[in-house]
Amino acid sequence: MTLQAYRAQIFHFLDDPQKDADAYQYFKDGLLLVEDGHIKAVGSYRALRKTLGDTTKIHHTPNHLILPGFVDTHIHYPQVDIVASYGEQLMDWLTQYTFPAEAAFNDPKVCKNTARFFIEELLRNGTTTALVFGTVHEASVEAVFAQAARRNMRLIAGKVLMDRGAPKALCDGRDLGRAATVRLIKKWHGKHRLGYAITPRFAPTSTPAQLAMAGDLKARYKDVHLHTHISENKDEIKAVAELFPTAKDYLAVYEKYGLVGDKTVLAHGVHMSASMCQRISSAGASVSLCPTSNMFMGSGLFNLARLRRHNVRHALGSDIGAGTSFSLLRTMNAAYSVCQLQDLSLSAMDGFYMATLGGARALGLGHHIGNFEPGKEADFVVLDLQATPLIARRLKIAKRLRALLFAIMILGDDRMIARTFVMGKRVYG
Repeated sequence: MTLQAYRAQIFHFLDDPQKDADAYQYFKDGLLLVEDGHIKAVGSYRALRKTLGDTTKIHHTPNHLILPGFVDTHIHYPQVDIVASYGEQLMDWLTQYTFPAEAAFNDPKVCKNTARFFIEELLRNGTTTALVFGTVHEASVEAVFAQAARRNMRLIAGKVLMDRGAPKALCDGRDLGRAATVRLIKKWHGKHRLGYAITPRFAPTSTPAQLAMAGDLKARYKDVHLHTHISENKDEIKAVAELFPTAKDYLAVYEKYGLVGDKTVLAHGVHMSASMCQRISSAGASVSLCPTSNMFMGSGLFNLARLRRHNVRHALGSDIGAGTSFSLLRTMNAAYSVCQLQDLSLSAMDGFYMATLGGARALGLGHHIGNFEPGKEADFVVLDLQATPLIARRLKIAKRLRALLFAIMILGDDRMIARTFVMGKRVYG
């Protein structure tokens, strides 16, 4: 057995701060012990040092903060090359940028090259787990799973199901989509640290027959995820109403076909009624909040207060490529601004919870990752508290924990990521 010891400031959550404001641990001089890729112990350096033998090497990084690895609950890996594309809202964005970019994934070389860059970029930003959209091409998912497995990441991904409302080359049809999805589930789901997500892009690009097929697969493979979009943009919502005229709202389309359950992650949820929130909560589904994307695309501002009132499970998504940064620190910053515009102040405690343990729970992975409870997988990130002159100056006078975390949430980005660890192995930095 190999024991590793890391000394720095350490912070993690034990529960949701909305339920218990004191459900966290912070060690100003802390020690994290990792054995065979799992957490052995966490605590104060003074207390845990006594338990170590004289030969154990301690990796000491003063002026650094160790956190659980970040969890991105909604991201499109094939869209990395259209980040920061100018001037369109959702429906036109798909036509002008997304579909042409995704058509290139018919080439396995494009899949492999992009997947490699994507995984490295996640790790460079401190993200150790993600829920990922592929394209309609089976090879796109093969490539991202292969790259994640190479780094031993915990990652969930799926092949897009899409049989209308897109170029012919990107429409797979009910039968082709089913066959490819089944092959991918059998090959990858539960292998290494990987999971599969049945992935209809969204209601406007799937016929009722394809949505029914997705529901059949979800009923057959109960432990896989279901990943799609909902209520992101007003034109999108209008299209759903026209295509599904008998559905009482957007969510009802997915409900009809058995797509809403405790393994379901619905991205965006910007324009949702109280009824939709209640039903999502009752089903145990999760909503991925994507603030950089929603503001960049002009889609709107998610209503966090409403989600909280109805106990909707939620976390953060970067939504690359409509999103503008892989960094969940930047995403937290944007979430704070969205809330401020609605007279709600998002605390750093809530922001960091959503990016760590909250994200893990939203994906049903809270028993594996998300904090430093003994036995959990040792995915963690080391932040440099002197990454830039401004950050160093500001954090020098942040004497209290909440002030420290808030300043990091607002000023932080990829420059703060000094090292990223997956299952106790350094994979960046």
